[in-house]
Amino acid sequence: MSNTSNTKNTCSRCDNRCNGCICDQLRRLKRGTEVDVFLSGGQILEDVIFIRFDRNNCCAFFKDNETEPGSTLIVDCQKVDAIRIEAD
Repeated sequence: MSNTSNTKNTCSRCDNRCNGCICDQLRRLKRGTEVDVFLSGGQILEDVIFIRFDRNNCCAFFKDNETEPGSTLIVDCQKVDAIRIEAD
């Protein structure tokens, strides 16, 4: 029984590590959504496709079919200032 509570505590710590508005939005973002990502260093990743969010390490994964087809961008959610969700 203690293993179950340890697992829950570990998951809670993982979720708490990835905190902030953008991390919360990425947790709920639907796979396949096209977004622009505004990084804290000033760089903008335009027209990337959201793949998934990893709660264990705060990484968000995106496809970039425009600039580098077939490539995957991996971004720390805590280094993102804003995301723009593209209109349908």
